[in-house]
Amino acid sequence: MATVNQTGVSEFLLLGLTDDPALQSLIFSIFLSMYLITILGNLLIILAVSFDSHLHTPIYFFLSNLSFNDICLITSTIPKMLVNILRQDQSITYPGCLFRV
Repeated sequence: MATVNQTGVSEFLLLGLTDDPALQSLIFSIFLSMYLITILGNLLIILAVSFDSHLHTPIYFFLSNLSFNDICLITSTIPKMLVNILRQDQSITYPGCLFRV
């Protein structure tokens, strides 16, 4: 009778960009600033399309939907990456990976 590994995977290890703590703080600040600029830019697009009556055409409707989708996408991925950089913990649980928590 052959032995079978019954170990279940409960978390995944994420590879970081670097192990150097000085570079991690630089990477954290760069990604945080890019995240905030992206959120602000997309919010400005959505607000401009919403408040200007000349921009109530289908192309600007789709542009505001694209901006909203971009906000949703980066809000589900970048904060977890920033927390991992700060905590220096490169693991994510299986449900966290599945549901992007």
